[in-house]
Amino acid sequence: MLKINTDTILAQIESALEKNDVNAAMSVLEALRTPDQADIFYELEDEDKITLLPYLDPSVSADILEEMEDRDAAELVSALDSASAIRIVDEMEPDEAADLLGDISDAQAEIILAGLDNSDEIRPLMLHKDDSAGGLMTSDFIVLRRKMRAADAIHILRTLKPDREEIYYLFIVDRNDVLSGVVSLRDLITADPDTLLEELMDPEVIAVPAGTDQEEVAKVISKYDLMALPVITEERKLIGVITIDDVIDAIEDETTEDFQRLGGALPLDEPYLSIGPVHIAKKRIGWLMLLFITGSLTGTVMRMFESELAAVVSLSYFVPLLIGTGGNAGAQTTSTIIRALAIGDIEIRDALHSLWHEMRVGLMLGLGMAIFAYVRAITWGTPASVAITVAVSILVIVIWANSSGAVLPLLAAKLKIDPTVVSGPVMSTIVDATGLLIYFTIAKWVIGL
Repeated sequence: MLKINTDTILAQIESALEKNDVNAAMSVLEALRTPDQADIFYELEDEDKITLLPYLDPSVSADILEEMEDRDAAELVSALDSASAIRIVDEMEPDEAADLLGDISDAQAEIILAGLDNSDEIRPLMLHKDDSAGGLMTSDFIVLRRKMRAADAIHILRTLKPDREEIYYLFIVDRNDVLSGVVSLRDLITADPDTLLEELMDPEVIAVPAGTDQEEVAKVISKYDLMALPVITEERKLIGVITIDDVIDAIEDETTEDFQRLGGALPLDEPYLSIGPVHIAKKRIGWLMLLFITGSLTGTVMRMFESELAAVVSLSYFVPLLIGTGGNAGAQTTSTIIRALAIGDIEIRDALHSLWHEMRVGLMLGLGMAIFAYVRAITWGTPASVAITVAVSILVIVIWANSSGAVLPLLAAKLKIDPTVVSGPVMSTIVDATGLLIYFTIAKWVIGL
């Protein structure tokens, strides 16, 4: 992997700009690959970014903006004069331009749209949610007719010279623009020139409606190993195409969001270092307070069994062990189930099957840990009755934690709640309180308190 010396390049650009030598700064930047240009651009001061962007070739500036975070790109465009913004946005892919224009003021967006050659392509894309198939798709794709000959189709491709991602697959429509089939570039090139496309195409085309969530889009592309996915209306009219690079970006966004939710916080909508402490605190305080309140249930349970603890003090020694084990077992299960949901291994209807599966897993894990817990308790010199209580409690708590971890994410998905919400801290908090209740109840039975 080729790496660049970021510090050296930054120093060269900043030195050139200090001398008002914009051309020298541009030369350094334009010598880099587009992702590296975006990385370097991110490190520059805002005033330097605004200085450089209009002077670069519009196609280079467009590529840099497409690589940047949406909000960062929008802030830069908002700071440009209208003429410069129009030149740059005009070079962007329609879907990328739509995303950017959706993040700036309506007034400025309208000014830029009025100056674009392809505003008719961009406006419809701005109507869809960013996290939907319509928000991911591009309207920049090639449409071929089923009665067209292979030779004519190849001539069109040579004339239009499309980007490589536009010809992964060639989609065929009828006279009403209804999606009829798909043909691979390989089949097109190797076919007899006089062959009609309707003879080459595969009529069984996998497609998704514009309102499909981006997670579902990613699942479809992954399941069928697609490089591009057509987007259709209810009447199966072809309105856009989603390419694999757009899906990768969507998966990254979803993964980032899920990781943040796993920690019991609302997702950040901007890069971490660009967000102030107050904003981050606001994102975390809601769930933190909820977990604090639910966590107090542990203390409530402890108070309920205060007399039992006073009678057998050694019971308290094992409380951290029990609640920690239960929380860990539950967290393991929820993460497994959430992953299985994400990749389509299981569905909501598999709830009972998953429950039975994890109960058996919990039984095996619990038995192993129960034996260890019993030996550990005995070596600490605790009475045999307490050791038995701890062992039995470990077994029951692990089975309960695994069962809860199997059901809760599926229940959340059924209720249209992000399953990651019930994982991590939430799962641990639930198991902590119920685990203590199980522990002290078993203690009353075994010890006879």
